Amino acid sequence: MDTIRSRERTWCGAALAVLMTAGTLTVAAPGARADTARTETPVTVSSPAAGVRESGERESGVLESGVLESGVLESMVRVKVPLPESAGPRPAACDWLSYLRYRAADGPAAAAEADRILVAQPGILEGAGAFDSVARNTVAAAAAQGRHIEFWALDRRSNCLEDRTGIASGDQHTAVDYYYRGKQVEGRTFEGFADNGQLGWMARLGIEQTVRDQYDLLAAELPDQKLRKNKVLCGGHSLGGVVTGYFAAADFDGNPATTADAGYNQCAGYFALDTTVSTSLADLSGSIPDDTNLPDTGLGYGVVQAGLDSGVLPRSLSAPVLLNPETMTLLAIAGIGALQDPGAEADLPRYLPSGLNIEATNRFLFSKDTAAFLTGSPGVKDFRLTNEAVLGALMDDNSVPLAFLQSSVGFFDGGPIADKDFPVANGGQEQPGLFGTEYKAIPARPQGPLYTWRDYDRVGDADDPGYRSADGTPFTEAGKEVTDIQELARSLAEQPLDFTEQYFPTKLVTDLELATSPQVKKLVAHPDGLTANPTLTVLAGDGLLAGRVPSDLNPVVADGYQHLDVLTAAPAQNDGRPEPVSTHLAGFAGDPR
Repeated sequence: MDTIRSRERTWCGAALAVLMTAGTLTVAAPGARADTARTETPVTVSSPAAGVRESGERESGVLESGVLESGVLESMVRVKVPLPESAGPRPAACDWLSYLRYRAADGPAAAAEADRILVAQPGILEGAGAFDSVARNTVAAAAAQGRHIEFWALDRRSNCLEDRTGIASGDQHTAVDYYYRGKQVEGRTFEGFADNGQLGWMARLGIEQTVRDQYDLLAAELPDQKLRKNKVLCGGHSLGGVVTGYFAAADFDGNPATTADAGYNQCAGYFALDTTVSTSLADLSGSIPDDTNLPDTGLGYGVVQAGLDSGVLPRSLSAPVLLNPETMTLLAIAGIGALQDPGAEADLPRYLPSGLNIEATNRFLFSKDTAAFLTGSPGVKDFRLTNEAVLGALMDDNSVPLAFLQSSVGFFDGGPIADKDFPVANGGQEQPGLFGTEYKAIPARPQGPLYTWRDYDRVGDADDPGYRSADGTPFTEAGKEVTDIQELARSLAEQPLDFTEQYFPTKLVTDLELATSPQVKKLVAHPDGLTANPTLTVLAGDGLLAGRVPSDLNPVVADGYQHLDVLTAAPAQNDGRPEPVSTHLAGFAGDPR
């Protein structure tokens, strides 16, 4: 595995490296039990799949009490699990743990009475909202098989800092004005994106606290350990698979000789979504570039921890392009437009205020070549795009040049298309794991036609132009498109817990980079816990492990899927088959072996 001492890495590696190299170990340190404060709030969302007009425009309907047409009910649960006083001053919201709870509408109201409960850890820079589609699909698939299961999408504690007031307004201009222009929404003013000086309490949000939070949450929600061992499946996406590995090897009462509290005894089985359940990052390795604010772990555990405690080192990871709270918020704002008026011409690129982070992100994501990146011309403001096309440009695997952000949601339409040869040219071999395997495309005519978006299930239709690269390679095909852009927009814009993660604790990365230090190495108390339960591994065929699938794990491979598609894929696929990730998760929930 590469370390941060490698200096030949480029700043473009920020996203993938940070995404894939922050693991979570676990600790047996005892802690105070959570007090009993708990809230559960029904979540009301739109149903993008409610119908399709003859014109091809999608209808959206709002369904009450969190129930979609699939018969799945969603709620947001918050449980008070205070940090120790030694953590220091922090917002009151940060003494609560949150998750999204999905269950069958005709199933039992009490989680303990469900047939099975899947508990999912997010990847880095990822929030609970990212699991929206796979959670719904899995619960619905199990119900079709006669079982009532639940899916709990966990949110990391540091997401307590996020303010969704502007996003919750459901209006793009209102959201932009709230986050970037200081305007009020319903009497509330945004306090600004938190800086390092406000994040002192995050200095110790590392490996130990992350797995401790999962244990305390499970113990609070399901107090019977034997029930947890019988009904809970533990897993996650991307980094979440590694977190699950360390959770499985954990001891939570400080005495390894007693095993009822051991991590593996809280789970009946494990599941991994485009990752592996492991205490090794070999399958998810990447290089961390110099441009991130990640400290040099060559300094040693004690020096790094002192730097985090003092604030000399940054307590939250960020980078100038996309990977910072200011720009990550834009994904949800783009989702609002795609939901509210998908076919209308977007004004979001022009309505946003100018600034270094936003300008750098626009150039990185929407430059045809190096010259366009350096000059800013032509830029995204020079093209006419629908609201759906803006979101597609930000998230689709044929557009965004960062593999960990890619999903397969369709393709541009409505005008001529050109090869996108920045940051790397199509057909090259430069770091495919970083940029993804698919050819990148971009609208070719600034100030030209209105570019629209062809959703995943219309790729390959009779009216599809079948766009090709200059070398004749088709940019995409029906078998490689799996995610409904409207479902993706819903997950980004309507979930009460974010799809993305604005404040990822640096300590999670530094702990893992220092995994051989005594302070971290001692935290894996039950290494045999990794093999103590059956495991389901589901990999994206074109994801981060493409070309190096660990066959010894007997994985299910979802052909044509990108890294995010294992979470966002639509229930109805272009090949006429059931969606494979949720189908196998539902089957595993029925018989985990």
